[in-house]
Formats: sequence, C-alpha cells, structure tokens
Amino acid sequence: MLAFIAADARHGRFANWGLSTVIDENTGGPVIEVDVFDALHAAAGIDAHYPVGNAGVLHVYGYWFSEVMTPYGRKRDRWQDGELALALGQAPDAFHLSDVGATTPLQRVTAAALPYLEAPGDDVVARGDVRLGGLDARVVLVRADASSVHALIYGIRVEGAWRLITTFPFSGDADAVVAEFVAEPRLRWNAAASEGA
Repeated sequence: MLAFIAADARHGRFANWGLSTVIDENTGGPVIEVDVFDALHAAAGIDAHYPVGNAGVLHVYGYWFSEVMTPYGRKRDRWQDGELALALGQAPDAFHLSDVGATTPLQRVTAAALPYLEAPGDDVVARGDVRLGGLDARVVLVRADASSVHALIYGIRVEGAWRLITTFPFSGDADAVVAEFVAEPRLRWNAAASEGA
C-alpha cells in the first residue's frame, strides 16, 4: 500500500480528491485511528490534521484498515466485494490492493469515477447538483451492470475543478437519494469544507 501511495503522490493524483473527515456521519465515531491517519498522509506527503484529510488517502487506502461496523457494513467492503467495481463497469477485483497493469488502486478508482462528476452522460441513472455557500456539490448514480446496485459518486467543485469525495455501492432508490440531496443541501458522506470542519 505504501508503494501505491508513494506512486500516487509522485504523479499528483491526490489532487483529484477533496477533503474528508474520518468521523462517520452514521456512527459519530472515527473509522480509522489517528496513527493510521498520520502514517498514510505522511506516505502521501500531505500535511493533514486529524480528523480531516485527503479523501483519496482516507477512502481508497484508509478504509482498508477500518474495523468499524456502520449501518451499511464495514468501509473496506466497497473495495473487497466487487459490487462497486461492477457498477462502474470494471472487473470485480479492479479496486483491490493489487498492481493491475502497473496502476494503483487510487488511479483506477479515480479513472472510473471522476469522469461522471466532470461530465455526467446518458448512462447516469440519477444526478443532483446543489450550491453550498461558495461550493458546488454533485452526486451521480450509475449502474453499468444488470444488478440492482448503483455506484454513488459524490464530489465538490473547488477552484473550478471537481474533486472526488467518495464512491460506494448503493442499492436504494436512486431518484429518492437525489431528491433528498437537492432538498437538503449540506456536506454529505463525510465531506469536509476545510481542515477546520
């Protein structure tokens, strides 16, 4: 994992991700410990202050260390079970901690999810956009396979560029989640507007 993080850092890939907190909005507690948080950000060369850090560091890599049970299962399940990868049109093991074609897990997740934030196309099942003070936020739901599981992709636009916050499998009503997103504008899915958030 540290080699993947170092490669991502060298190529500036963490810049495609926004800020996230490790305090889960469902459980109210941290999903990883401070020592893991610090070690991963140090490997990425990112100066972050617990509990707010880079969403790519935390979600793509940090969640592998999470033992916390949330109402939707463990955070690492999204990378292990293959549902998210399939919903994004990838092989079931596409987001595993492996060196697939000399790419990193973060590189593969970013390539699969970021285009949907930047330019949602006809294959998007549902989409919502809101304004949060000086920020734009967007959620899109896509489903590339025939199952009932969607990929929910959420991001924030910072200085004119979309930054991923998270992506995870979602098996509920796509239109309902977008309707709630638009009706109640706020930071969601562990997004943070700034390190002090």
